[in-house]
Amino acid sequence: MAVANLPGNIIGRPPGPPPNERFFRQKAKPRNTRRAVQRLLNYLAKKKLALGLVFVCAAVSTLIAILGTRLNGYTVDHFIKTGDIRGLGSICLVMLAIYGVNVFSTYAQNILMISTAQKTAADIRRDLFANLQQLPLRYFDTHSSGDLMSRLTNDVDNINLVLSQGVVQLFSGIVMIVGMLIAMLLLSPLLTLIALATTPLMFIGTRFIAGKTQPYFTAQQQELGQMNGFIEETLSGQKVVKLFSHEKKAQQEFSEINQRLTQSAAMAQGLSGVMGPINNVTNNLTYLVIAVCGGIFIVKGMNMTAGIVFSFLLYMRNFTRPINEILNLLNTVQAALAGAERVFEVIDEEKEHDRPDAQAISHITGNISIDHVGFSYISDKPVLKDAVLSAMKGQTVAIVGPTGAGKTTIINLLTQFYDFDSGRIWIDGMEIHRITLRSLRENISVVLQDPFLFSETVRENIRYGRLDATDDEVEEAAKKAQAHEFILQLPQGYDTILTDNGGNLSEGQRQLLSIARAILAQSSVLILDEATSSIDTRTEVLIQNALLTLMQGKTCFVIAHRLSTIKNADKIVVIDDGRVVETGTHSELIARNGFYAGLYNSQFTTGMAL
Repeated sequence: MAVANLPGNIIGRPPGPPPNERFFRQKAKPRNTRRAVQRLLNYLAKKKLALGLVFVCAAVSTLIAILGTRLNGYTVDHFIKTGDIRGLGSICLVMLAIYGVNVFSTYAQNILMISTAQKTAADIRRDLFANLQQLPLRYFDTHSSGDLMSRLTNDVDNINLVLSQGVVQLFSGIVMIVGMLIAMLLLSPLLTLIALATTPLMFIGTRFIAGKTQPYFTAQQQELGQMNGFIEETLSGQKVVKLFSHEKKAQQEFSEINQRLTQSAAMAQGLSGVMGPINNVTNNLTYLVIAVCGGIFIVKGMNMTAGIVFSFLLYMRNFTRPINEILNLLNTVQAALAGAERVFEVIDEEKEHDRPDAQAISHITGNISIDHVGFSYISDKPVLKDAVLSAMKGQTVAIVGPTGAGKTTIINLLTQFYDFDSGRIWIDGMEIHRITLRSLRENISVVLQDPFLFSETVRENIRYGRLDATDDEVEEAAKKAQAHEFILQLPQGYDTILTDNGGNLSEGQRQLLSIARAILAQSSVLILDEATSSIDTRTEVLIQNALLTLMQGKTCFVIAHRLSTIKNADKIVVIDDGRVVETGTHSELIARNGFYAGLYNSQFTTGMAL
């Protein structure tokens, strides 16, 4: 389907709920951290070989640490104590060799995990973006693009960070803790029991603080998403901000969001930062107790030597170091889990889907019937009420009415951007739900009132209407849309790269490219949302002639604001307050002197479009 905008505003004017109902600031959903962890582990499970190699490298590093530590104690008892300089030199060479192996294994472990983390983050980002493409338009009515961008970037980056750093430390830390615990028990069970007496205190304290800080990390990620949404919206609407002199208002709103983000971040970082000093004090006290107890055991001759105590203290340091590193990851892990919850929240959203009996169709003839359809964007606030209208193959049906009457909503339902609440829509005698969404939209071309152009070449923007079109077909479509001449005057012609939404083109030129895109699509159903409203009078005459050629043989729906443009329509459907109040040709409706006649006369009296 040839469209010229992105989800959230696909038909031009906002198709969703009224502005006061479109909340960018979402209520926090109940946290499910355990499920988020399980989902992350499921992604990691796809990289079993790499994780296995990481585990092997961690085991090698642990064995080297155990061996090196024991050699330190052996050196104290057998070389330093006896003054054996030659033996001391030999043992130093041995230790240098094994620590060299440790450097290699640690490097390999880090490289493997960083690569695994990057690939896992790429998988998550791919799945998130793919799911965003499948979400219904209704979802984008209540979620800002900036917040969704934050989930794709910041939240996934936090996940990548904890996977690349945290998992390495977790893997190596667990192996190191187990290895050192075994070595400590073999060296001195009594000192091991004394050392382990303080370890539970660190875990209890960490668990308590983690429970207190996680809500703040979740709030931090939500506020960051809202800030990104506000920035994206404000920068996109910078012209409006300046026209109404609302710079101070924008600054004030940004300051409020920034203040909330600062407060949640300060609480999260401040509370979790308490763990480091507490653990350091606990560790130092434990070392002191071990040293004192070891000294007492040596003095009392309890099968204890200075080398054993020295080795045990080194074991103890290697035992507590990974515990501290894991606990110090608290900030990163909690931010990543908060981000993971936000990412999986989007992935788990209900996607657009076809009915089980839906069929793909290759061509639509163009016989369309809307049969007593009712619809509301928000429950209990109907936008369409028992709407009835039809169009036969090749007919042009104009839809007119006051602003907010429901004109654009009818188009949204025809393209199934939204599903109706009651009634039926028939396409060539087939109920619309029995047609797959993809094949339905491939047979409908839409030209919007406010077209959207991508930051691509002019050629590729037109080719968006039909991706397999040749360059000649693209240029032919541009000629029919009266766009060829101005395109040739651009710096690189058809290869000119457009800036943000065609910012380096005039409104009329942007609309011409949108029309060329629809012409290229060659669909049998055409929807025009006041396609010439942004074009100057001279260009409008040319475009009207091009559109008349384009519309021949096609079923066309025209949303009309300037009623002078639809006088030749085969049928005019008048909508007011969600209801079809009149149907007929221009002359028939004028003769009735009803609602349409009033609109038409008032427009020409005031000179204003609807």
